[in-house]
Amino acid sequence: MTKTTKITLSGTRDIPFSQLRLSQSNVRRIQDGQSIEELAEDIARRGLLQSLSVRPKADEAGIDTGLFEVPAGGRRFRALERLVKQKRMAKDAPVPCIVRTDGMAEEDSLAENVQRLNGRLEHRDVVSGSISRSRRGRRDQPLRLAHCRSG
Repeated sequence: MTKTTKITLSGTRDIPFSQLRLSQSNVRRIQDGQSIEELAEDIARRGLLQSLSVRPKADEAGIDTGLFEVPAGGRRFRALERLVKQKRMAKDAPVPCIVRTDGMAEEDSLAENVQRLNGRLEHRDVVSGSISRSRRGRRDQPLRLAHCRSG
């Protein structure tokens, strides 16, 4: 009889928006679908339906800064940022976040985008190039993602 390993889902933590920073690790470079303005309006109307994936940000010496980078959820971050700029949301409003410390930020971003992209060629090329650039010097760390099937 094969034993099944049970997974544990990460809980969310409310982090003030003022402590969040958009990460350069986000692999998505092509904008498609709903605009940031439309997404901001949807969040204002219905709330944030999906948490942001964040990672603690350290300074050059490796010391925790108290800030968090957002490698996955950049569009949601920009929509929230727009609501803050419009003074429709407080800059220290709590944002539900999943705090990640394992793996690589690029993996978080890619994993979030793979299913939505559904293997479209123009996105795969951009994502592949972004991952290659970000992994320079880290080839010993395997990329832990399932193969994406073409649409």
